[in-house]
Amino acid sequence: MTITRASIAKQLIPGLNAVFGTAYKAVENEHSVLFDQEKSNRSFEQEVMFVGLGQAPEKLEGQSIFYEDMQETYTATYNHVVIALGFAVTEEAVEDNLYSENSRVRAQALGRALAVTKQVRAADVYNNAFSASYPGGDTVALCASTHPTLTGNQTNTGSNAALSESAIEQAIIDIANFKDERGILISAQALSLHIPPALMFTAAKIFDSTLSTTLYNVTSVGATSRNDINAIRSKGILPRGYHINHRFSSTTAWFIRTDVPNGLKHFVRTPLKTGSEGDFDTGNFRYKARERYSFGWSDWRAIYGNQGA
Repeated sequence: MTITRASIAKQLIPGLNAVFGTAYKAVENEHSVLFDQEKSNRSFEQEVMFVGLGQAPEKLEGQSIFYEDMQETYTATYNHVVIALGFAVTEEAVEDNLYSENSRVRAQALGRALAVTKQVRAADVYNNAFSASYPGGDTVALCASTHPTLTGNQTNTGSNAALSESAIEQAIIDIANFKDERGILISAQALSLHIPPALMFTAAKIFDSTLSTTLYNVTSVGATSRNDINAIRSKGILPRGYHINHRFSSTTAWFIRTDVPNGLKHFVRTPLKTGSEGDFDTGNFRYKARERYSFGWSDWRAIYGNQGA
């Protein structure tokens, strides 16, 4: 659709003081803490889960050594999508526009539109983390209790629990028990908590208090058997703190990123580019912005999710 003089009639009148509606402060770059960013030079990227060796068995005297196979199990595919948007302005509208500031306003609106799109697409990976309709390479949701492995199903989600000090402690314990495809314990550590705005004050109380947020009922006078230590803070658990994402759709779900490598990834195929040109026949000026990227995940052990209560 082309912007004509009729669609910006008020902007052609001398004395107009301001054009508003596109200069709101943006909520930007919240996706950067949700994914590890990598570059790509192909139309898509694939990452494969490779299973190493299990525990070594005892070799009895005179018997042959045991040989075990190493194999691939599932493949994660990142298909890069093209995100593009533009607008056109008639030559007459450009000639009659009395306010050069409007060109900058329209350019800002175009950049803002692409930035918002990226934030929404990034948050959607988390918003659909519990949905079987959005499976990963291992055919199940990002956060599920049925991740198939060579030694049976494994889980990276807990029973629905509201965000609390005790719920985070249980999540840390669950993460400490993560195992590889052969059921061998790995050293997974929790790094950061990711929440919607509805949980920001709950998270602040948990992370910023030196004392426990758990309430105790003291039933006897002079009782001293209370432990008020905030173990999460005192032990330096979740060293990267908590992060609020304003585009999380659930008001109760919360997530913990771990240090397991090759987990949630943001591949940049083509960085944001802008361009403009004039059309010889119509005289219209066209402006566009374009970028190409993908969001997804390879190893589900890089995240722990809870749908909340």
